[in-house]
Amino acid sequence: MSLRKAYLLIFIILLVDQASKIYIKTNFILGEEVEVFHWFKILFIENEGMAWGTKIPGAYGKLFLTIFRLVAVVGIGYWLWDSVERKHSSTYLIVAISLILAGAFGNIIDSVFYGVIFNDSQNQLATLFSDNPYGTWFHGQVVDLFYFPFVKDYPMPEWVPFIGGRPFTFFNAIFNVADMAISTGVGILIVFNKKVFHKNA
Repeated sequence: MSLRKAYLLIFIILLVDQASKIYIKTNFILGEEVEVFHWFKILFIENEGMAWGTKIPGAYGKLFLTIFRLVAVVGIGYWLWDSVERKHSSTYLIVAISLILAGAFGNIIDSVFYGVIFNDSQNQLATLFSDNPYGTWFHGQVVDLFYFPFVKDYPMPEWVPFIGGRPFTFFNAIFNVADMAISTGVGILIVFNKKVFHKNA
């Protein structure tokens, strides 16, 4: 797979990711949801950008996370370039790296730019290129929107360890296109491990 095709794949993912996020930001109030099916909802939330809404404590936690991501993207970008340049890397590997790079870069765009181009989404629709932005550079919130509660608020029996007696929801993660790209890329690396690291003759 050529570097040009890899870049095209990355561009398409970024385009879909950012288009969906901008649409949600400008058409949904924070916390608003639309039920597509009983097991699939569009639910607008924002977070610091770590998995499951985890935050790095401290005044510079968000800045540290964003800078770390930028460094990681440079590393992943080099990994992609090096894999293509070797010419014997499998297409599985190049596709996986491209998906991970696109996903990481998609969420970085939110973190770096959204704080200065959008106003607050709390109790109002956000405006793109607002004169009253909600944050600063490198302190934007990542937009999540896809929610698949296949099993929602199921009463777990008391005897079940850790979650017994409490309502259980599966799957309760809320994510975006960038997250899906990263997860798919990592999944390819794991599931197709032998093909990923098989060198073509």
